[in-house]
Amino acid sequence: MGTSVRHPTRQANLARFAFLDPRGADFYTDWPDAAKGAVALLRTEAGRAPHDEALTALVGELATRSDEFRTWWATHDVRLHCTGVKRLRHPEVGELTLTFNALDLPADPGLTLTAYTAEPNSPSEERLRLLASWSTPFTQNPSSSAPERT
Repeated sequence: MGTSVRHPTRQANLARFAFLDPRGADFYTDWPDAAKGAVALLRTEAGRAPHDEALTALVGELATRSDEFRTWWATHDVRLHCTGVKRLRHPEVGELTLTFNALDLPADPGLTLTAYTAEPNSPSEERLRLLASWSTPFTQNPSSSAPERT
């Protein structure tokens, strides 16, 4: 596992987070599986767009800075998964088990919309609701009909 990488001009990337940020191993409850999946997805994208300079640069960065990435990249595994389960460990609310469904957007080739959901009435659903409540910008004051900024 490498060291944390924060770069103001570089886009956030889950593969970079998984392999180069020490928090990545804690975030994924099954880090090896998640990391291997990220490598296989990058391998898939490399097959689709072999001349993509940003992708080539990302693979080069990961291969030079992470032994695990370099080893798993050499296996040439390819994966395209549209549904599945992700197990994550959020630093504030703990473990989350989320089902995901990915949908390629035909109007924007290469762009995928991924929706994550928690099983109804599960601890993960409760934890997601808690996270969502933290982002709610307005609350209703019981003594007033006007919302207040929190």
